Amino acid sequence: MLLVPPAAVVGVNTVVLMAAAESQPRFGQSVKGLLSDKVGSCSGDVIALTRQVLKGSRNQELLGQAARNMVIQEDAILHSEDSLRKMSIITTHLQYQQEAIQKNVEHSKNLQDQLRHLLK
Repeated sequence: MLLVPPAAVVGVNTVVLMAAAESQPRFGQSVKGLLSDKVGSCSGDVIALTRQVLKGSRNQELLGQAARNMVIQEDAILHSEDSLRKMSIITTHLQYQQEAIQKNVEHSKNLQDQLRHLLK
């Protein structure tokens, strides 16, 4: 059996205790580092989520604006359709008037011919 002097045992215990004490801060520092990394990761996730929410909000705004524009276009189309209908009615009336004028011109030509014959 080996006999180790008590001074040597105290020295070995001290070295073991010092090694354990040194590993404690390192472990604490690594936990702090992991926590810091996790906090950074979570912060990044929150930022990404915020961006997605804002992007969704912008998309909703764009969809709303598109819907409003569509309603405006629909109104413009309805007004254009109404205007075309009115113009069609006016065109029909103008055609009737043109026909009436042509008949009157022909009738006046006949009257002019009759007057010429009478004045001769």
